[in-house]
Amino acid sequence: MAEERTELEERIIIKDQHTKEIDLVNRDPKHINEDVVKVDFEDVIAEPVGTYSFDGVWKASYTTFTVSKYWCYRLLSAVLGIPLAVVWGFLFALISFCHIWAVVPCIKSYLIEIQCVSRIYSLCIHTFCDPFFEALSKICSNVRVALRKEI
Repeated sequence: MAEERTELEERIIIKDQHTKEIDLVNRDPKHINEDVVKVDFEDVIAEPVGTYSFDGVWKASYTTFTVSKYWCYRLLSAVLGIPLAVVWGFLFALISFCHIWAVVPCIKSYLIEIQCVSRIYSLCIHTFCDPFFEALSKICSNVRVALRKEI
């Protein structure tokens, strides 16, 4: 009974990863578009003091800008949103696939091979350089340095 329950919980967890509920109110929870697409009418069109248009034209311009931006975005996202989601999904799946099946195995293979080369390099250093530097240290061990203060 406990094993069946564990399998059922695992299936629910796996299902939840792919069918998790999304927040329809806060659609940018990680704030990745915080300062990129916040463009309002006041950010694009401004009239300096002394060169005002008619109030009706200003209000109509504001309404036209706001509504056209809103509906153009909705229309573009309705037409291109799903195809672009497929493209981005495919691209990130391809990147994940390459990373999992090519990059990491190549790095692991490189680390295994470099470990072998490292051992050979270490052996060569200990064989040829260690005796040389030991002899050099014995030669220089008899050198004495004396500091004298001359007046």
